[in-house]
Amino acid sequence: MTQTVNDVILAEDDNDDAYIFRVAVEETTYPIIIRHAEDGEKLFMLLKEQIPDILFLDIQMPCKDGMACIMEIRKDRKYDNMPVIMYSAMAFGKYVDHCFENGANFFLPKTGSLDTLVSKLKYIFSLNWKAYMHYPTKQDFVLSA
Repeated sequence: MTQTVNDVILAEDDNDDAYIFRVAVEETTYPIIIRHAEDGEKLFMLLKEQIPDILFLDIQMPCKDGMACIMEIRKDRKYDNMPVIMYSAMAFGKYVDHCFENGANFFLPKTGSLDTLVSKLKYIFSLNWKAYMHYPTKQDFVLSA
């Protein structure tokens, strides 16, 4: 498939997780620029500058958490064509349900395996987001290993 992703925002407050994400993106070999927001407030500043091809959004962040961010994003029509991938270790129960019900496109659990993360990112980057916004069924929402 053709890669349609060039600009990504990662909203993630943990520097180690942000570093691992960057390494995984580099390993996909896709030419992707990553902009980094350390919290929900910084995220909305970056969104105002330019809407990314994809937003990867952590749940636990200071100032405004990912759950509040996804709700705010999906209430604003200018973000209707922006894919939001939840990227969190909290891939269970109410967190997954909340993200699914509030319009996230996928839930990518944080993993201890760089190879797994690279594989999932390649899949996400290979989707033609510009032609079709992917909203999977609940069963396919969490991209598990």
